[in-house]
This record gives sequence, C-alpha cells and structure tokens, in this order.
Amino acid sequence: MKLIFLGPPGAGKGTMAVRVADAASIPHISTGDIFRYNIKNQTELGKKVKAILDSGELVPDELTIELVRDRLGQDDAKSGFILDGFPRTVPQADALSEMAPVDNVINFTLSDEEVVKRLSGRRVHPGSGRTYHILFSPPKVEGKDDETGDDLVQREDDREDAIKNRLRVYREQTEPLIEYYRSRGKLVDLDSSPAPEEVFTSLRKILSL
Repeated sequence: MKLIFLGPPGAGKGTMAVRVADAASIPHISTGDIFRYNIKNQTELGKKVKAILDSGELVPDELTIELVRDRLGQDDAKSGFILDGFPRTVPQADALSEMAPVDNVINFTLSDEEVVKRLSGRRVHPGSGRTYHILFSPPKVEGKDDETGDDLVQREDDREDAIKNRLRVYREQTEPLIEYYRSRGKLVDLDSSPAPEEVFTSLRKILSL
C-alpha cells in the first residue's frame, strides 16, 4: 500500500498517517522527519540540507527528491509507505512516479475557516511539546500545562495572520498536485471536518483496512 496524504495544515494528516501506518504496518514518512534524521546523523545529504536551511533558503526539489529516494530504498518501505509533505510540486510528483508509483492519494479537505479555528486554538508546553487546544482539548487550568503548571504558549505559526499565509502558500503549491493526481484517477477526497474517529473510519473504508 503506497499512499500520499495531501491536505492543508490542521487537517489531521499527521494524526491519521500515524494510525494508518500502525494498522497497515507501513512507515509514515514525512519530509520534515527525513531532513531532521539526516541533519542529526550528519549524512552528506544532511550537511547539504543544513547549510541551505541555515541560510534561510528552501530546500530545492532535486535535493528533496534525493532524500526521499534514499528513504524509500530502505527495507521498511519495500511493502508500502505513507508520504506526508511530499510531493509538494509537480516535478516532485513526476520524480516519485518513476521511483515508486503510488496506489492512492488521499486529499484531506477542510475549509479555511476551520483550519484557522483548529490551529489558532492550539497551545503548547515549550518544555515537553505537549499540545492542547482551547476548544477541543483544553488544559485543566486555562493557560497552564497539566503536568508542570508552566505557562502554555501559542506558536508564532499558529497566529491567525501566519495561518492565512500558510494556507495561501499551500493552495498555490498544492492545487496543481490535486489536479495532477485527480486526472490520473489516483485522488480520493476525504472530508476531515468530523471528529478524528469518524475520519479514521471513513479512511479505513477507502483503504479497505
């Protein structure tokens, strides 16, 4: 089972990818994780990525493709995978079709208003990374971490203006990909506005899990 998960920030792709990966015994592969792994282990590719990121530039398609090709060549990805965050561009999608043609592309759909509501309500405990939501999973004491009592913070990229900018970039990058995979009969739209359990049930039906 070779899958791509597309969707705007806050649509729950990562959460669903972890659950499907567990149910299907395939790896959940995110480009962010690949970058971090290679940088941490100081691989040749990792050194290139670190130099680019440190300079404030975006990692170019060629290098991202090289990293993904290396990851998909590892033993645990032979029987399948879930790609999250790749491809982001049509050239990346073309490269992937040559490396490892995918079976399904799940497009998690969510309105911009719901994305803003989900992300702007998120609060994080800086020390541990524990995450709360002021509407959906609030802390026991407003603004405080349940375990330590420390102040919770709102990440800069979870502020409303930053979210709207992330959405604009996502639409610009991903609209062509949605059409790319739809025209090839690979794309399945999935409404990700219901509760996570309901979304997962729908996803299991789509994937025959």
